[in-house]
Amino acid sequence: MRRSGRVRRRTVGAVTPPHTDRWIRLDGTTNTRDLGGLPTTDGGRTVPGRILRSDNLQTLSDADVARLVEQIGLRQVVDLRTTAEILLEGRGPLRSHPDVTHRHFTLLPERGHHTDVFAVEEDEPGIELPAAGWAESLLPRQVAAHDEEEPPAVRSYLGYLGQRGDNVVAALRAIAEAGDSASLVHCAAGKDRTGVVCALALGVAGVPHEEIVADYALTAQIIDALVAKLAASPTYAQDMETRDVGSHTPRAETMDRVLTLLDERFGGPSGWLEAHGFGAAEQAALRARLRD
Repeated sequence: MRRSGRVRRRTVGAVTPPHTDRWIRLDGTTNTRDLGGLPTTDGGRTVPGRILRSDNLQTLSDADVARLVEQIGLRQVVDLRTTAEILLEGRGPLRSHPDVTHRHFTLLPERGHHTDVFAVEEDEPGIELPAAGWAESLLPRQVAAHDEEEPPAVRSYLGYLGQRGDNVVAALRAIAEAGDSASLVHCAAGKDRTGVVCALALGVAGVPHEEIVADYALTAQIIDALVAKLAASPTYAQDMETRDVGSHTPRAETMDRVLTLLDERFGGPSGWLEAHGFGAAEQAALRARLRD
């Protein structure tokens, strides 16, 4: 569905000062922050303690777990990694906590149909770890003809929406149904797959385009530490070593372009969600998660 009409151009970077107080400093992560405290188009702000975003949770300390579960009230983890990533990285400390539910929605096309890896894990005979790396478990990405000239990162993000739109919607549906407790969305780095899901959630909550872009780009502040953390894991070491830090750094222009295309083609994030089966009632529930 394409909506015609003039789309107002926006200037990247024309935002309020960075919301650095939203960082959640943990021993075992480098890119955890709260989506609360962001301004909305009606003059309000998003509510803290409802939706968090983060990089991989495998190395959380006991103190980290206590802070997330007991202080912040974390009750749900939405994991956007592939089946192979989860199995290669192994069980993180939150996995055994009885008060935390884990949900899995990969945003990359992969071989097999293991949609509930947390239910089967390593005991499932049909799941085999890739021989040389988790990237071998992925299927080729499809790029729409009209998106072939877009920058690589933009193509990747549009690929999540185009090829795994079902799981983008499922992840947001899980968040919307979580009640007043905190949900945490993460992938490996907490910037790309996590960035797209969080951008849509913020769009539904009424956070303006420029602020969504600024939240996405905030990861650049800690990119050196993030790359170093991922490089220490055999699962991600090769990818970290073959690309420089600059290529891993999120750029405001990337998310700005993705949101602009959603504006042009669907009337914004809400229009994209509606076109993919996430209608008004569910959007209202998601909005309520971030707005009182």
